[in-house]
Amino acid sequence: MTHDDITAKVTVTSTHLTATPTPGRTEMNSAVNPSRSKTTPTPAPSNSALLLDARYADLVVRAAPYTAPGAHEIVIRNRAIAVNPLDEIKQSTGDLMYRWLPYPAVLGEDVAGEVVEVGSAVTRFQPGDRAIGYAVGMEKGRNHQAEGAFQLFTVVQGNLASPIPDAMSFEDAVVLPLAVSTAASALFGRDQLGLRHPTTPAGAGAQGDSTAPNGAGAHGDSSAQGDSRQSADSGTLGDARQPADSGALAGSRTETVVVWGGSTSVGSNAIQLARAAGYAVISTASPRNHDYVLGLGAARVFDYGSPTVVKDIIEAIAGAPVAGVFAVGTGSAEPAVAIAAATGAKRVSLATPSVSLARLPRRAGPSLELMRVGLGMLASNVALQARSRSRGIKANYVWGSTLMNDEVGPMLWRDFLPAALADGRFVAAPRPQVVGSGLEHVQAALDLLRQGVSARKLVVLL
Repeated sequence: MTHDDITAKVTVTSTHLTATPTPGRTEMNSAVNPSRSKTTPTPAPSNSALLLDARYADLVVRAAPYTAPGAHEIVIRNRAIAVNPLDEIKQSTGDLMYRWLPYPAVLGEDVAGEVVEVGSAVTRFQPGDRAIGYAVGMEKGRNHQAEGAFQLFTVVQGNLASPIPDAMSFEDAVVLPLAVSTAASALFGRDQLGLRHPTTPAGAGAQGDSTAPNGAGAHGDSSAQGDSRQSADSGTLGDARQPADSGALAGSRTETVVVWGGSTSVGSNAIQLARAAGYAVISTASPRNHDYVLGLGAARVFDYGSPTVVKDIIEAIAGAPVAGVFAVGTGSAEPAVAIAAATGAKRVSLATPSVSLARLPRRAGPSLELMRVGLGMLASNVALQARSRSRGIKANYVWGSTLMNDEVGPMLWRDFLPAALADGRFVAAPRPQVVGSGLEHVQAALDLLRQGVSARKLVVLL
């Protein structure tokens, strides 16, 4: 699908948005219901969206157009949405990121709900299906309003959606889309760690459809570590803990992946994906989260705040082959590169810059803090890349939405995730924290996210 196929001409009024669809996308797709009369079309559903009207502004709820799906798309009636650091950063830093995004903007990446309409080329979904989807409206070349998550009806690419089990609540499922996409891109992307893909048991694969990849770029999630959700009976090795069934390293030559920040949203998914692909996992978390990380499948977990954590991880690896290191969370890049250098790993994937953007004030104009953050980010990245290259290490920042353009997207969203969720091989993590019900509660969720959240994903029900 081309940019012209999906872009609508948007007019902003004082009270609502109106849209004139371009050819290829109509207000309602009559092909969904062959009996629909061409002279008496079914009225489009009433939609509302949460809009960012200008840089640094609070989000406001207004009426918005309903947009029908293109050939390879579906429309989800959202029942739960989640907030991510990307949303808060866009609101609080103005055009520092996503300069291409026009105002008013519909932010958000994570949606869960019921499919209400499908495009003509989609075969994996039908109206009434329960699904999650990765909304990519903030990306270049997309229909920015129609494909944003913070509204009642969101257009989602069919190849970036998965059915969810009947037993899984929407609030549990909605924690996944951006986090699992970023984790998969980091682990399996050819320009990232390039790991082998997870295996799917015979007969468990999802049915394919003809949805085609299309799109580009979005930063990963970097939620903070926090409270334990699960526990595991385990032995100890220094500050590390080890369950009996998670690919333990002692006495084996199993390839290992290091995930720094295992209780973050992205880290929680990375641990599970790496284990599904057959790797042993060493991770980090605060001590109160060790059981949670072990429950996700890590063989060892270390206190990231320990002054000897890098040394302890290197000793625990004990010469086992390291396939790569994935760094999630502010301050994770430098120790990740140090671990790679000491263990012979040649690839490091970075989900988070070394300097936190949450420190920036939410206001227009220059500030001393903005200058400090900018200079700090530049200096730390130059030093990091120099250190990496001197050791023959390829250290790249990951963009979650790159899977729209490569083989990782179909592997994750079509071949792996539907079956893995259905049979319990993959769990929705971290635990959701419901902030409220209704679009008007998203701003409160973003404000809470800015303050810091512990091993939770902030969710709003709709």
